[in-house]
Amino acid sequence: MKILDQDTDASSTISYAGLLEKIEILRSTLRWASTLERPDIEKLLRQAGVLRDEVLQLSHKERFVNAAAAQATRGDLSRRQRRQALLERSFVFEGAFGDNARLLEALETAEKAAPTGLPVLIDGESGTGKELMARVIHANGDRANRPFVSVNCGAIPDNLLESELFGHCKGAFTGAVSDRKGKFESAHTGTIFLDEIGELPLAGQVKLLRVLEAHEIQRVGSDQPIRVDIRVVAATNRNLRQLCEQGRFREDLFYRLGVIHVTLPPLRERKDEIPLLFEFFGDEAAEVLKRRPIEMTRRLRAFLLDYAYPGNIRELRNIIYRLSCLAGQTADIEQLPADIRPATRDRLSADPATGEERRSLSGDALSEAKRAASDLAEREFLERGLQEVGGVVVELAKRCNMNRSHLQVLLKKHGIRSKEFRAGSRADKTL
Repeated sequence: MKILDQDTDASSTISYAGLLEKIEILRSTLRWASTLERPDIEKLLRQAGVLRDEVLQLSHKERFVNAAAAQATRGDLSRRQRRQALLERSFVFEGAFGDNARLLEALETAEKAAPTGLPVLIDGESGTGKELMARVIHANGDRANRPFVSVNCGAIPDNLLESELFGHCKGAFTGAVSDRKGKFESAHTGTIFLDEIGELPLAGQVKLLRVLEAHEIQRVGSDQPIRVDIRVVAATNRNLRQLCEQGRFREDLFYRLGVIHVTLPPLRERKDEIPLLFEFFGDEAAEVLKRRPIEMTRRLRAFLLDYAYPGNIRELRNIIYRLSCLAGQTADIEQLPADIRPATRDRLSADPATGEERRSLSGDALSEAKRAASDLAEREFLERGLQEVGGVVVELAKRCNMNRSHLQVLLKKHGIRSKEFRAGSRADKTL
């Protein structure tokens, strides 16, 4: 057939793209053909769709072979050359990345794992981009056009876990007014991303292990098994091996999830990436806020390049968005959050009579007083909220419409321990 005639000198990427384009043209032509009966048109459309999927699979397989072949010569390449080789192999990555050795190793592992369908376990500190890496694995695999379903295992109450993951039938429990698909069923033929897998309770781990072994689920209130074809990618910021030793995570589930293990280094170990992320998030924020990308003063840029970023990439992104919102054309130190802003002058002076420190009467002192009052109000709000929910952080985050990880940061900032409120709640019930 003429449609399959290819230029033998063309690269595989170009030939695949050309072939896919011709298939789409054929599908469009058939869709609007007037001389064929509709059943014949539908049949040809299905055949063309199958052919397209097969070509996509071949493309992913060839890229996998190329990546495997590149592994043999990796030791002879510099980090910059390895980064460039990833880009030249049409590696799909939404964002910016530098040439840190550990990050390149993670990306190369993800590239080789993507077309295989094997389970992947991603670990790293909070904010290092674990969900982004999961999407990279999905986008570079043969399920790229299929669903990608993200699940935060730490945000699901224990009593709703089975219903959320596997679905339920009408009448299975109070409030189940209709049949409902779970996350696994919604991800059928695609990828399911299990974030914060280390927060999953032991009862949920047993059920998850069964799904991974049998590739089938049962909705709550039903005895009918449902087959699911999914690719599982899990992520955690905790040490799962240590949790296994403590009996808080099943060892068999750990090995089932960790067939391919990818570790993302923290941003403080990827300093070369920070200028790239300045530009990337600066452009992103400018598009969202409908304004020109901000510029930075020399001292602000120097501070941000040297800052440790305990919140990693997420914190850097939030800082850039804050600067883009609060600054005019040029951002400076003053637009940084107060808790990370470097002290530019001594705001405290000693009282000559008592020798005790007192705040000077200035604009800075007023700002400091406002911030202290705000912190006090914030602490009282958090303590009152924890008291009302019995120390359950997930419930408080839900009531405040707040991300659970952000709430944990606020609690840590004020030195508040939720366990103390849980203990107090239990003591009240016993009285």
